[in-house]
Amino acid sequence: MGIGGISIWQLLIILAIVIMLFGTKRLRTLGSDLGSAVKGFRKSIQDDDSGKTEAEAKDDTSGEARSDNSKS
Repeated sequence: MGIGGISIWQLLIILAIVIMLFGTKRLRTLGSDLGSAVKGFRKSIQDDDSGKTEAEAKDDTSGEARSDNSKS
């Protein structure tokens, strides 16, 4: 048994039908487009996370400055 009750042979038949319908060139461009979309998504998530950590670092340093001023 394969994935979800689908055997390897059934997956190969489905793959052959998809290749016959769309052709290898279209599937190649679809794969590269999908890959670049995932890459862009990961980059935006990393940029967003780094922006949050920078903002948290600024908040931490400003909080220390406030506490230093309140001590004097």
